[in-house]
Amino acid sequence: MVVKPLALITGAAQGIGYACAEALAEDGYAVILADINEDGVKAAGEKLGATASYVCDMGDTAQITAMFDAIAAEHGPLHALVNNAGVAMPGDFLTYELETFERVININLRGVFTATQLAARVMVEHGIAGAIVNMSSINAQVAIPAIPAYCASKGGVMQLTKVAALSLAKNNIRVNAVGPGSIDTEMMAGVNANPEAFKMAMSRTPLGRPGDAREIGDVVAFLCSKKASYITGETIYVDGGRLGLNYTC
Repeated sequence: MVVKPLALITGAAQGIGYACAEALAEDGYAVILADINEDGVKAAGEKLGATASYVCDMGDTAQITAMFDAIAAEHGPLHALVNNAGVAMPGDFLTYELETFERVININLRGVFTATQLAARVMVEHGIAGAIVNMSSINAQVAIPAIPAYCASKGGVMQLTKVAALSLAKNNIRVNAVGPGSIDTEMMAGVNANPEAFKMAMSRTPLGRPGDAREIGDVVAFLCSKKASYITGETIYVDGGRLGLNYTC
């Protein structure tokens, strides 16, 4: 009997997270899904034939720790982790609430650190040459005024990815990130519903269309594969050429 390597994907009930899980499953991983949306993650797990599904608020350290303990006890050590869970929570900079800022940072950055550390400890303990992929964003490099906490968190994810990659290289654990541009998910639903906003978004996307969630999932699966065995500490931007553009139409 062939035992499949185990991958955990957070924020996997829908969108990019689900696409990552789907791509990894097709690559031969046994996938575990986690999400704060109980009904959504259960349905996604059943649809995908996941090994397990867990309800977890990635902004709550105690819940993250409990989930990792349960996974280790019930399914064994992880070979791959995809830190995808994240929120934007837009607002005006001058009136942006500190509680809102902290909530975004807790999920998007502190949660990524906690999960990365816990996964790496297990990989080191079991001598696993694992892969960790963090979901960053083009907003690690460019800013949007209405999402101050999101931009700050994704910049932090970019640097945390480098730190973790350097720290874990001696253990043959690779840590990379993916930085999506405008991807056709629920987070972009408001833009899609507004013709002017959609036109503006596409004016700064040289390929002229939104990305598909699976286009992110495929890059994540590549980074978790042996084809990426000499890549660590990098952020791959999947943005339709946006970061290379120095003007808008």
